[in-house]
Amino acid sequence: MTCVLAIDQGTTGTTCLVIAHDGRVIGRAYREITQFYPAPGWVEHDAHEILERTLAAAREAIAEAQLTANMVPAAIGITNQRETIVLWERATGRAVHKAIVWQDRRTAQRCAELAPQAAMIGERTGLVTDPYFSATKLEWLLAQNDHRTRAERGELAAGTIDSWLIWHLSGGTAHVTDHTNASRTMLYDIGSRAWSPELCALFGVPASLLPTIVASSGEVARSTQATLGATIPITGIAGDQQAALFGQGGWAAGDGKNTYGTGAFLLLNTGAYRPAPGSGLLTTIACDERGAPVFALEASIFIAGAAVQWLRDGLGIIETSAETEALARGLASNDGVYFVPALVGLGAPDWEPNARGTIVGLTRGTTRAHMARAALEAMAYATRDVLGSMGSQGGVAFDRLRVDGGASANDWLMQFQSDVLGVPIERPDLVETTALGAAGLAGLAVGIWKDGAEFLASRHFTRFTPDKVGTVSAASAYAGWRRAIRAALGWARDTERDAGTSGR
Repeated sequence: MTCVLAIDQGTTGTTCLVIAHDGRVIGRAYREITQFYPAPGWVEHDAHEILERTLAAAREAIAEAQLTANMVPAAIGITNQRETIVLWERATGRAVHKAIVWQDRRTAQRCAELAPQAAMIGERTGLVTDPYFSATKLEWLLAQNDHRTRAERGELAAGTIDSWLIWHLSGGTAHVTDHTNASRTMLYDIGSRAWSPELCALFGVPASLLPTIVASSGEVARSTQATLGATIPITGIAGDQQAALFGQGGWAAGDGKNTYGTGAFLLLNTGAYRPAPGSGLLTTIACDERGAPVFALEASIFIAGAAVQWLRDGLGIIETSAETEALARGLASNDGVYFVPALVGLGAPDWEPNARGTIVGLTRGTTRAHMARAALEAMAYATRDVLGSMGSQGGVAFDRLRVDGGASANDWLMQFQSDVLGVPIERPDLVETTALGAAGLAGLAVGIWKDGAEFLASRHFTRFTPDKVGTVSAASAYAGWRRAIRAALGWARDTERDAGTSGR
């Protein structure tokens, strides 16, 4: 049976799927990984634990697929948590420190010190100067012990999790990354699509330390007998959000996807056009139909499904997230109740870190159903906010939005999202689109699927189209949302003239 092994190495664990030519998942395994918090704001992973548990999950998924004797997957596709960085010895493959995770904030002060260089960094990379990205993490690692000296002698190698896994899967013969992962490091020149000598000098990173940048689709190495029991070509690599966009068929300019999770991640393909960063949007690299690099805009909505979790765990007004669909559907309108879930500040396009959660429009008639509906509506409104900025900044028009993530299972929310945006929403049958994207990139490289159309042919999408009456109602409701946003911003930006009156 012709199939692909997709390795999805995420922040909380590794999922491995064996995906057949007809799109069926014939093998599946998962392993959780340990989170380490050595200091406030610090987050680390054990890179060797990641490797061991990834290999265990991969072997289990292949075994579950029950392939014919002597048959193995035709290719391996890898997708990974982005920005997390590992530093290891070339001679032994041993990590010299735990991996520093994308969530880690230990370099916040260093990023603040880089303010004079922020414009240059943004112009080169399409990113904002933030601890989120890999460069200052790697700079910190090199400053420990004698790591910088060893790096300059060529004894060490560095890379994101894709590089770490491929190094070990290949028995140390391949030190590579792809353009999508490289574009998240803050060391990559998004214009020249190569490591930036200027940025490497700024962060004290020897060029010899970094992996070779390769295409996202195409053979870069082979697994060894020792790792997976067979020599399998590794032919697909992409960071998790770009892999999800690829798995959704987001290959052309104007194609976008939204992942509704704890927060929400939006990517909009802008093709050959390189949009300038701004308004809280990042310029990044995604993939076209054959895995070649194209430009994209990316934005994060800080709170999405977490707002519903707060209603459940913080307020106790619902028992399960699934209840919200029936509660929202039971109301003819929101009756003027809006919830701006700025529980950790507001992101794009308003960007106010001092904003806090705001609920407006409460009356004696307000019920828990209004709160549930307001939390769902907030996801749809915030998506429109961001996509509006993306469309104008990216110079493209989007005519549909493909979705995944937990909240995408809510039919009421998906219909409301369609009405708010005025375009169809398409939800795939297989919501594990990150792994699917890795499989697609790998399978296309070895001919399992001859093109993108064949790759997507086995996928089925539930389509939500704008309702004429609903669209008119949603447009009116959206105006109320922007009013609620102004109220939240006003609260955040209104400082007391006299500190003595604070709290009165």
